[in-house]
Amino acid sequence: MMTMEDDCRDGDDDGKLSAKVETAAFPIVEARVRHYRWDVKYEYKSPDCFQKLVMTINGGTPGPTILAQQGDTIVVELKNSLLTENIAIHGHGIRQAGTFMYHGHYGMQREAGLYGSIIVSLPSGASEPFAYDYDRTIILNDWFHKSTYEEATGLSSIPFVWVGEPQSLLINGRGRYNCSLLANPSLGACNVTNPECSPHVVTVIPSKTYRLRIGSLTALSALSFQIEGHNFTVVEADGHYVEPFVTKNLFLYSGETYSILVKANQDPSRNYWMTTSVVGREPKTPTGLAILNYYPTHFRKSPSTVPTTGPAWNDTAPRLAQSLAIKSLQDSIHTPPPTSDKTIVLLNTQNKIDGHVRWSLNNVSFSIPHTPYLIALKEKLNLSHVFEQKPPPETYDFNNYDIYSVAKNVNATSSNGLYRLKFNSTVDVVLQNANTMTANNSEIHPWHLHGHDFWVLGYGKGKFDITKDVAKYNLVNPIMKNTVPVHPFGWTALRFRADNPGVWAFHCHIESHFYMGMGVVFESGVEKVAKLPSSIMGCGETKSYHRP
Repeated sequence: MMTMEDDCRDGDDDGKLSAKVETAAFPIVEARVRHYRWDVKYEYKSPDCFQKLVMTINGGTPGPTILAQQGDTIVVELKNSLLTENIAIHGHGIRQAGTFMYHGHYGMQREAGLYGSIIVSLPSGASEPFAYDYDRTIILNDWFHKSTYEEATGLSSIPFVWVGEPQSLLINGRGRYNCSLLANPSLGACNVTNPECSPHVVTVIPSKTYRLRIGSLTALSALSFQIEGHNFTVVEADGHYVEPFVTKNLFLYSGETYSILVKANQDPSRNYWMTTSVVGREPKTPTGLAILNYYPTHFRKSPSTVPTTGPAWNDTAPRLAQSLAIKSLQDSIHTPPPTSDKTIVLLNTQNKIDGHVRWSLNNVSFSIPHTPYLIALKEKLNLSHVFEQKPPPETYDFNNYDIYSVAKNVNATSSNGLYRLKFNSTVDVVLQNANTMTANNSEIHPWHLHGHDFWVLGYGKGKFDITKDVAKYNLVNPIMKNTVPVHPFGWTALRFRADNPGVWAFHCHIESHFYMGMGVVFESGVEKVAKLPSSIMGCGETKSYHRP
């Protein structure tokens, strides 16, 4: 877990921040301190040929890739050059060696371009359970032309204004928008000859094997990724080795990372399309394109073939099949506890509160308090002034709720209460999907847990049965992950050990959904957290604690 924050307080004049992350659970002789210096600002960029304000790190989006070895300490010195905003950056995952990401977590800064990759290699002398010749990193994203301020305003308005579907899909920060769709394309805001939006290129040497580390940080879309004419082998998910399986397309949900092995074994006299397409929502966004370039063919030579659009957007069967196929590699199994100490069932629903459209769990929509939970609990503030002391409900009316219909009463309540977990206890969370406020509609929700990995015990269709389905849990070789989808009209069960002291968010990784209340917070072992520095104070009830 790596977090850099500059939330409520007036920081130093240069806005510099630093953070450290320890990536190993054991000492390593070769461990070192790696320093990164970032300058975050808004700049005019054209990732998909359409020019707009984009949040950049050192002038680029995606930002610089953080490279480290397991056991290293990472120090990031961040200068906040934004004129009107604070910054919070979340290290997404980072529990061991593997493929991870970082992104903005203040408002909807991730969607504005504040994101990048983190690659943590194994300790010296250790080896991966698979062989490859070269390593490449790809981040997939969707891209909106409206600013995040416009979107947030619409989401908070009466009448409700939905963000709509993205204008483009980006592969490593590059896409291609059809400029002719603009009302007045001659104004110059869109230029298809701009080199910023030329397709991303991955150059390969014939007969070599490539490890592609692929992550998704979409604001809304579930995606399918495919490489024309190539099958590939999935070997890693969220930093954990999986029992390898071969496929021709990979489904990714926002917040997930995978490693795939691709053999450059096709005709080397031409190039091939790498494509990404929307699934789970009726696509109104063109296919995202990149080029797999076979050396020595020129890297700018576009394939002569028509890019594949991927699998059908509304076919849920292959997506569920992939989820079920992801198991832990036999030699890398972390056996889960056989039972849990607590079970929390979270019904995912769309609701209204005082006319505002919200997302809720067990009919309660999450609201963020002005005072950070960790500071309030650690400093033993008058908690009744800080957040609601009643925890959110741990289940819903299982017997009477119809997940296939719009709720008879769509009204919900809001709360900023949290779940207080016994430190080192084992907790089961069951995510139950349901119909939205639109008839015959249930959306994919990728759920991400901060500060922990969890065992994925099972997926299912329909309503989760607390007695029958528990007996079907995979306790033999479940994969560990930090992000997991709950499929339409289905359920997902996970188990984690509350062994990381602190206060941790668990939320839908779709930007607008979390903004609209789709999240909860877990606390455990706060008393074990070291003394908090005064420099992080300044929000809500902690203003008097801040000493610059």
